[in-house]
Amino acid sequence: MTNFKQKITPNLWFDRQAEEAVKFYVSTFKNSRVGKITRASKAGFEIHGLPEGTVMTIEFEIEGQKFIAINGGPLFEFTPSASFLVACNTKEELDAIWEKLSEGGTVLMELGEYPFSENMDGRRTGTVFRGR
Repeated sequence: MTNFKQKITPNLWFDRQAEEAVKFYVSTFKNSRVGKITRASKAGFEIHGLPEGTVMTIEFEIEGQKFIAINGGPLFEFTPSASFLVACNTKEELDAIWEKLSEGGTVLMELGEYPFSENMDGRRTGTVFRGR
């Protein structure tokens, strides 16, 4: 697995406003930039519901802190809560963290590989928890 410089990356979830939000954040904060933009493909449409070419994720950075904005569709509208991508170097590390985070919470999306995550460089996709 890849060795990441930043251990945890906050993910900001939107219905369809991720690109607009990132433009706002980058224009508001000094020392910020837009990074990789991932667009929806036909693969996984039945899950994500985004038309082909629509922005799925946008990586951006503010003062050295990396973020990802996600167009999650109406099921995952923007809320004051947060989602975090945790970078792991081994499957064992990922499994140990998953076990701790899911204990006592409600798993909304099982840990695994999904057809809409082909641009995740072979990493197992993030998960969403409610409660805890």
